[in-house]
Amino acid sequence: MSSARSSNPALHQDPRESSGDGSRAAAHAEFLELRHVDVARGERVVLHDVNLHIRTGEHVAILGPNGCGKSTLILAITCQLYPIVRPGMHVRIFGRERWDLTELRRHFGIVGADLPGERTAVTTGLDAVIAGFFSASTLWPNLHVTAEMRERAREALERMEAAHLAGQLVGAMSAGEKRRILIARALVHRPRQLLLDEPSNALDLAAQRELRETLRRLAREGTGLVLVTHHLGDILPEVDRIILMRAGRIVGDGPREKLLTESTLSELFHTRVRIGRDDEWLHSW
Repeated sequence: MSSARSSNPALHQDPRESSGDGSRAAAHAEFLELRHVDVARGERVVLHDVNLHIRTGEHVAILGPNGCGKSTLILAITCQLYPIVRPGMHVRIFGRERWDLTELRRHFGIVGADLPGERTAVTTGLDAVIAGFFSASTLWPNLHVTAEMRERAREALERMEAAHLAGQLVGAMSAGEKRRILIARALVHRPRQLLLDEPSNALDLAAQRELRETLRRLAREGTGLVLVTHHLGDILPEVDRIILMRAGRIVGDGPREKLLTESTLSELFHTRVRIGRDDEWLHSW
């Protein structure tokens, strides 16, 4: 993307805002505020006039068909893609417009589809989680690992009920076990907000159930969740706000009871959608 067309205020550090006081204030601020945000990938504008507020600790699901811009929105939120500078465009994360990115990423955890880098496969579960402090694929010799980092990594594994994976090589783990390692990596900074992009992809039915119960536990413990998905089964009972996306735009934002209906989802996905219920869970076909 051309730097002449786009920029992200969150990429630029203001020394006045990088102090400890700024970090403490951020912990109590609204997680996200986007106003009139457009995002391009290459020469194509993918997100159009996005306006979005998410409170810290809130549980939200972003739902839409493939190619609607969900993953691009996550990349914009995490400052991996930059909004196009236009009059009225505004980005504020945890109450601040300017961040040092290393500091910012201590405030929320990101869970993607895969572990980073080919070296992760020959890394133990514990070391892969510790490497999350450095956004690295493995513990390279130049990285300085403290006793506190090791303690927090073990704590994150225990939260994921994955302490037994600490000494196993990641490449020998099942898809469900790898997903637990991914989430543990995101938890090492003890974030107040987790962003999960298609969390159940490539998981079998048993692993999907284990993952969803784990995420429910995190939600009950007070960790805010932003789930990006096109599967109704991923939407936890604790998620009470739904954001609908289509063609790079937010086309719906409101309570689950209003938006998770057969008529609304049929229009969103351009096909007939039937919704079933199993206790607190939804499923579709």
